[in-house]
Amino acid sequence: MQTITDIAAMCDAKADTCIAMSDAVWDLAELRYQEHGAVAAQIALLEKEGFRVTRDIAGIPTAFMAEAGHDSGGGNGPLIGLLGEYDALSGLGQTAGVTERRPTAQANGQGCGHNLLGAGAVLAAIAVKDHLAAHKIPGRVRYYGCPAEEGGSGKTFMARAGLFKDLDAAICWHPGNFWGVMSVNTLANIQAYFRFQGRAAHAASAPHLGRSALDAVELMNVGVNYMREHMPANARVHYAVTDTGGISPNVVQATAEVLYLVRAPTVAAATQLFERVKKIAEGAALMTETQAFVDFDKACSEVLPNTALEWAMHRNIEALGPVAFDDADRAFADRMRREALTPEDVFSSLRSVGEPTTYDKPLHDGILPFNGTPRQLYGSTDVGDVSWLTPTVQCWGPCFAVGTPGHSWQLVAQGKQPAAHKAMAQAAKAMAATAIDALTDEDLLKQARSEWEKRTAGAPYQCPIPPLVELPFARKSKGGVLLGGGASPFTAAPLTRSKPV
Repeated sequence: MQTITDIAAMCDAKADTCIAMSDAVWDLAELRYQEHGAVAAQIALLEKEGFRVTRDIAGIPTAFMAEAGHDSGGGNGPLIGLLGEYDALSGLGQTAGVTERRPTAQANGQGCGHNLLGAGAVLAAIAVKDHLAAHKIPGRVRYYGCPAEEGGSGKTFMARAGLFKDLDAAICWHPGNFWGVMSVNTLANIQAYFRFQGRAAHAASAPHLGRSALDAVELMNVGVNYMREHMPANARVHYAVTDTGGISPNVVQATAEVLYLVRAPTVAAATQLFERVKKIAEGAALMTETQAFVDFDKACSEVLPNTALEWAMHRNIEALGPVAFDDADRAFADRMRREALTPEDVFSSLRSVGEPTTYDKPLHDGILPFNGTPRQLYGSTDVGDVSWLTPTVQCWGPCFAVGTPGHSWQLVAQGKQPAAHKAMAQAAKAMAATAIDALTDEDLLKQARSEWEKRTAGAPYQCPIPPLVELPFARKSKGGVLLGGGASPFTAAPLTRSKPV
């Protein structure tokens, strides 16, 4: 109990600095692989705290590692990693602290709370470093600045580069509506662009000479929508049309593009479903006499829970107790729920974590029950790839009003609230205490490693991003692999001349 008291005091002593950094990252709201301001802020703080920083890891300018530790003469001891994120989402620019949709000039927004996620993990890493030094405990803590969790799978590219393999354990958290261990099975995913190449023509005077790439995109989408009835119920497929081929309706569109995101409970299942989507693209190319190209963008693995570490984290969460929200926190959350959320938002939020759907408090001031059985989460995270390389544990932090949907303006609006700051600090304490447990309890690490080895036996980690796929920002031009079946509009035989009928 003394350890967690010391850890809590160390987090409290540095909390204001990390809260200020979180708010600054909220203001920046940088998209995937563009998080230069967030990275600079985190590195400056970590170097000031005495961490040794390695920049541009895995060839990513917005990825870095910061390490600290104390060697008492008996070796370096265990190495524990803390995972941080900081990227935002497009289209979610929003004024902070209001309960109505009020967009700002900033087009992006922290719609998943990654400003809090990164700052909380930094706070935990600092507390672990301070505790190791104060008690002369052999061991090291390493903070990973991880970019592009949203639509970029930064950790998966980092995993492909071998950056997590030397960890004894990894710890993370995620801002949400509840307080407790995040024991979940997530969905693996694959994201790819499908580009169609057709032939332009005058849509009125010579439409027969054109081959519409936009028609191919629309037919592909229709085909995938028909496939939904015949795919596993726990899989998901989403798409966004990213290029319609222009805004002139009197031109047959020669190019068009659609971005697909395919999810399933395992990488193998996601790959199988992705192959079906590729066949539908080929069919659309055949129907329209266009060419179809697939350009693999990113992928991530499903999370592999670790029960041994989850029980350790749950014990720390119970020792810390609920977050100490005040009346002002509850009043704002109540306004948000009444003015900006629906009863279905609240019901869905409660059901997702197994809480009673009659729960009527605006903020979660309890602790989620934990029985060692993970729940199904239909989202995805590149933390999954880390979990296949080392035992990994996560927790939720109750940063937002109960019912707040992820990836929403309502979440962005709450990202700088005092309630979010308090929950962030509480999550940092739980992560830091669990890290100290792993650093000092040899049996805990052995149990976690044994469980991880059993779960990965016969199925070692295989990065779902192929070796030749470049990082998105490193791709010099749009391209892709030609899918079979599409007739080339440039090499096809000329149309046969005939007399008018």
